Amino acid sequence: MKKTLIYIIVAAVLIGLAAWKISDNKKKQETEVKEVAKQVDKINVNVITVTRENINTDYSANGTFIPKQEMNQSADISGRVVSVFVKEGSRVGAGQVLATIKRDAIEVDVTQAQNNLQNAIADNQRYENAYKTGGVTKQQLDNSRLQLKNMQAAVRAQGVKINDTSIRAGISGTINKKMVEPGMVVAPGTALFEIVNINSLKLSVLVDESQIGRIALGQEVAINVNVLPEESFTGRITFIAPKSDASLNFPVEIEVQNRGNLKAGMYATALFKTNNGAETQNMLTVPAEAFANGVSSGQIFIIQNGTAKMITVKTGKVYGDKVQIISGLNGGEQVITSGQINLDNGSKINIVK
Repeated sequence: MKKTLIYIIVAAVLIGLAAWKISDNKKKQETEVKEVAKQVDKINVNVITVTRENINTDYSANGTFIPKQEMNQSADISGRVVSVFVKEGSRVGAGQVLATIKRDAIEVDVTQAQNNLQNAIADNQRYENAYKTGGVTKQQLDNSRLQLKNMQAAVRAQGVKINDTSIRAGISGTINKKMVEPGMVVAPGTALFEIVNINSLKLSVLVDESQIGRIALGQEVAINVNVLPEESFTGRITFIAPKSDASLNFPVEIEVQNRGNLKAGMYATALFKTNNGAETQNMLTVPAEAFANGVSSGQIFIIQNGTAKMITVKTGKVYGDKVQIISGLNGGEQVITSGQINLDNGSKINIVK
């Protein structure tokens, strides 16, 4: 009986110890879970401290040179080419004959049209005289006059064909490509010569919407040409597109007088100066990546008492990856630059860097 009682007491003690251990472990687990929860509740972010800095306000845009004028010269009539007077690299003037098409058959048609015209002139003269004496009716005279006009038009048409046997340059420039040889049969609209005018060139660039208001037609622009680093060039803005492309960039063309060393297709950089001519300005800026819903929204998160606070700032111009802040920040604030997608107003944050 005593042994049984001892066993019962020992068992009770052991059960009590086990219960206490389980309870103690549970408390420790709960403490650890709460601590982890506190950390999980915080969102990792990167921050920068807002300061004023000197920003280079010049804006650059890259592009390629295109000819001021270029065209594919074609034939106006069908026929066999008998002569080609130019080669690739030849300089030509507007109206200069580049090649000729065989004209024998057309000359025969011209002779026939001229003979028909002489007959029409003679017939019309007889009708004119006969009408005065009442020998023909007014309708017969009108038909004779119409026939005369038709024959005159036919002679002019054959004269146009004769002129079209000479393929002439539509613009002044240089033969960049020749696609015809004597003996070839050509048709109207077939490109025979590629002519480019590079006495002056146009640098075609794309200007961001944030910068388009800073430039104007006629403005002088400095240009650096990659393959000619020792030389400097200047051009004038001749075209600013009234409509942007799908990426909100505006096509702009800058005309540059060619001193002989520029070629169409060369890569170059246009440097647009600010209106006041200053190279740098001291201003308050934040990185473009700091804006929660794009720069246009003006919304950024700053750190306040260990939490994220969304504010709206008034932005100015964009300089590369920097955005000018006109109002809303004074400097010294900590602005969140990454992790905004996970933030709400008042979210607890953990600063990574």
